[in-house]
Amino acid sequence: MAISLKGVMVLMLVGSSILLAGNGVTSQPICSNGGASCQVSTSALFDRAVKLSHYIHSLSSEMFNEFDEHFTPSRRFLAISGINCHTASLNTPEDKEQARQIQHEDLLNLVLKVLRSWNDPLIHMVSEVQDIREAPDTILWKAVEIEEQTKRLLEGMERIVGRIQPGDLENEIYSPWPGPASVPGDENSRLFAFYNLLHCLRRDSNKIDNYLKLLKCRLIHAGNC
Repeated sequence: MAISLKGVMVLMLVGSSILLAGNGVTSQPICSNGGASCQVSTSALFDRAVKLSHYIHSLSSEMFNEFDEHFTPSRRFLAISGINCHTASLNTPEDKEQARQIQHEDLLNLVLKVLRSWNDPLIHMVSEVQDIREAPDTILWKAVEIEEQTKRLLEGMERIVGRIQPGDLENEIYSPWPGPASVPGDENSRLFAFYNLLHCLRRDSNKIDNYLKLLKCRLIHAGNC
């Protein structure tokens, strides 16, 4: 690739401040400790979490589309029906109407489970994209940014759940990632595995974004939104 990871990280520090500001997301942590900086309202924490989740979903959609446009015309691995997401075992509502039927305690814990299930896949994604020949540098930047901002979102959601449900913070991950599939040296197989991961990330980030908007409406605005 024409630019090193170190160079991308420098660009990320410059570009992320612009992008985050443009999306209404502050660069400060959502609130992951008990210090004075965390003396903010639950409403403010939810505001930050919703903005951050929307930012993450926007980046994941852009990254998927960019990868799709760059590689698919020459590879043709559009076997969407063959895609299997590692979070499929989680019983997640498919739309807002289904989500409305779930108690907020269960929906909050579901958000935590999905976010935690992406810890290892996102680390792999950042490592893997560096070895994909011809991958645009912007994909690497977005992968690094998504991993970092997802950590912030998870920390913030753990803080929110700790306030709303004291002593009821679940640590279990119901859908651990099995690791990268063992594929032969064929480049197309490797690209499809990465394509699969991006597709699942876009899907799950969209779900989290929708769930958090619903939870904010329910818990902060008493459903009046």
